[in-house]
Amino acid sequence: MDEFRRNREKFLLSLRCMEMVNAWFAERVHTSNETARDLNLVHKMARSESAIPGTPTRKISASEFDRPLRPILVKDSEGSLTFVFDSDKKDQMLSKVRKPGCEAAPVDDQCSRLLELVRDISSHLDVTTLCHKIFLHINEVISADRYSLFLVHEDSSNEKFLVSRLFDVAEGSTPEEASTNCIRIEWNKGIVGHVAATGEPLNIKDAYKDPRFNAEVDQITGYKTQSILSMPIKNHKGEVVGVAQAINKKCATHGTFTKNDEKDFAAYLTFCGIVLHNAKVYETSRLENRRNQVLLDLATLIFEEQHSLEVILKKIAATILSFIQAQSCTIFIVDDNSSDSFSSVFHMNSTELEDPAEFQRSRNYNINKINYMFAKYAKNTMETLNITDLSKDKRFMWTNENAESTNKQIKSLLCTPIKNGKKNKVIGVCQLMNKIGETFDKIKAFNKNDEQFLEAFAIFCGLGIQNTQMYETVEMAMAKQMVTLEVLSYHASATENETEELQVTAVKTVPSAHSLKLLDFSFSDFDLSEVETILAAIRMFTDLNCLQNFQMKYEVLCHWILTVKKNYRRHVAYHNWRHAFNTTQCMFALLKSGRIQSKLTDLEILALIIATLSHDLDHRGVNNAFIKRSEHPLAQLYCHSMMEHHHFDQCVMILNTPGNQILSSLSLDEYKATLRMVEQAILATDLAVYMKRREEFFDLVKTNQFNWEDKSHKELLMAMLMTACDVSAITKPWPVQQKTAELVATEFFQQGDKEREELNIEPIDLMNREKRDQIPSMQVGFIDAICIQLYEALATISEACLPLLEGCRSNRRNWEMLAAQNLMNGEKK
Repeated sequence: MDEFRRNREKFLLSLRCMEMVNAWFAERVHTSNETARDLNLVHKMARSESAIPGTPTRKISASEFDRPLRPILVKDSEGSLTFVFDSDKKDQMLSKVRKPGCEAAPVDDQCSRLLELVRDISSHLDVTTLCHKIFLHINEVISADRYSLFLVHEDSSNEKFLVSRLFDVAEGSTPEEASTNCIRIEWNKGIVGHVAATGEPLNIKDAYKDPRFNAEVDQITGYKTQSILSMPIKNHKGEVVGVAQAINKKCATHGTFTKNDEKDFAAYLTFCGIVLHNAKVYETSRLENRRNQVLLDLATLIFEEQHSLEVILKKIAATILSFIQAQSCTIFIVDDNSSDSFSSVFHMNSTELEDPAEFQRSRNYNINKINYMFAKYAKNTMETLNITDLSKDKRFMWTNENAESTNKQIKSLLCTPIKNGKKNKVIGVCQLMNKIGETFDKIKAFNKNDEQFLEAFAIFCGLGIQNTQMYETVEMAMAKQMVTLEVLSYHASATENETEELQVTAVKTVPSAHSLKLLDFSFSDFDLSEVETILAAIRMFTDLNCLQNFQMKYEVLCHWILTVKKNYRRHVAYHNWRHAFNTTQCMFALLKSGRIQSKLTDLEILALIIATLSHDLDHRGVNNAFIKRSEHPLAQLYCHSMMEHHHFDQCVMILNTPGNQILSSLSLDEYKATLRMVEQAILATDLAVYMKRREEFFDLVKTNQFNWEDKSHKELLMAMLMTACDVSAITKPWPVQQKTAELVATEFFQQGDKEREELNIEPIDLMNREKRDQIPSMQVGFIDAICIQLYEALATISEACLPLLEGCRSNRRNWEMLAAQNLMNGEKK
């Protein structure tokens, strides 16, 4: 027995030196078959996870990686960010895992058990099982009542703490029983925290006399702690990786741990250190693998979609929200034409990920409620912005009550620029708001780990956005080419002969506005010839002083009007040159007879008269809905107001064509301002745009707050004037109104026929020739929904516009009577 004890002490003595233990394990690298199988399993599990179609393919939280890992992005020799990590740095961060290389010949049973323990360490990675086995070995040497193991953890903010891995290991206990309780201990708090912080052991004879001892566990369990032996577990660098604790010495006179117990405990804990080192390297490698897989999944997700910017932004936002777990994600796309604005904004809330129907629907949110302040800051500084508590950040002070109320719900915020590859140009910004805690209503701060992931995501996002934008640019160029070829095949600019003939005629006689009745709101073009409509257009430009004010050449104006006329399609029943001419005449009457001319500037008058004459250029006799449903190239060029955008493009093209440059005398600023007003005016003729803006105008008029000096009020009025002129046929004398309504119905029915034949859909009643008898009732509905309030507001602005309202009301009564007659006839049948 004495010989056994001597051999055991000699063996343990050889283990007390950490350097010797490391040398002993130096030649055996821990890459067992089981490890390879584990890594394979991680790959398969990651690939097999799935979610709602279109949503992220994995449900991994960034919190799983919330511990010190190598940086995701590093700078290369040129200073550019890269995912490729230098091998020398990697070797410094992940030291090689050692395996025992030599095994001492067994002296007796105890030595055999020790060697068995060494073999277990070399072939297994389960910390709980191995450390439990080590504690049972320790118990045979120092005979304590209970043992506990606490491991050192670090979050991404480098804050250290300890968590129990084994608690109250006793003779006869199982690893499962000892690992059920999970106790967190703050760094340098209590006995365990003190040992971890100092790296020095503590041998306490009476726990209750030590001020560092926390008796709460004893009070909960009813167990009485007397003596404690608490020792640090260190790695080969001398860093504390855990703390082991033995409680209540058995078989001793005073029940305290001896110096020999300390030596034996420290020797056996060397094994724990090796186990923890191996497990840490394995865990780090496993997390690195999973983290790389997350980035690869994101790359795959992004590069699967190259056709639509909205679709790719939806995928990016969904992936980021699912992974980092924030309440909302907003992606801003930088406007290349403006250094201080964004061309588009995409916003997604985390709640949308839980509902497939909600996720698939198109975005419909109020961009006015989105705060651009933080995105602009990240764009301008080109650095990540992480605000842990927005209310305490002095960089962003609210300048008005609206801004403050808009941002009351923002607690934490993370914002990073999205750059364009090697050019280091910011093409977008990704903004996360309110990181979700353990419960949805608990908001946490974004940490360094979140920053790293978002910065890495931004690299892929930049590539995806750039590729998609390039693809969309190519598609738009092809669509423009198709539309241009179509226009060129149909239209032509006015010839020199046509211009000369018109000029000769115009010089001889251009009828006065009175003789043409251009100043009357009841004007009708039905009695005018084609030439007379052109002369009337010249008269309107002349009487509005456009030639004099802007030094227009007479022959250029004639050529421009002829070209505009040629760019209206003759076969279109209603939206043709005659409609454009009538719309322009109504605007002329509003300016002159409606007494609005004096309230506007010369440039504003010029923009309005050009816009009205050009507002339906190259109209195809179909509406925006048909253009979209038929997948016409115009639908690829514009996301809304497709025809109106096309009308404006045609207008600009004609204005820039040699011989048609009626704006050539304007300065650059005047030219830009005029084109901007023309664009706003033409887009305003889209009834969908009108419906969105009209309530603002009506409220200003009703509350007497309309101000002619307010630029925004005047722009709103000009938009309303365009709609009033566009639908002014509803105000004409009854015979004119009936004839015009017939032309409108003819065009609508032709579209309805196309929808049946080409799109295989049933047209709405308005375009269904089988519902012709409903035209009177539909006209009444149109007047009530679109017209009456508009003309009432204009009559309030200027009483001279009252004839428009009166004509509209008169026609409503007539249509209402016809609707009643049709209803009675239908009942008789």
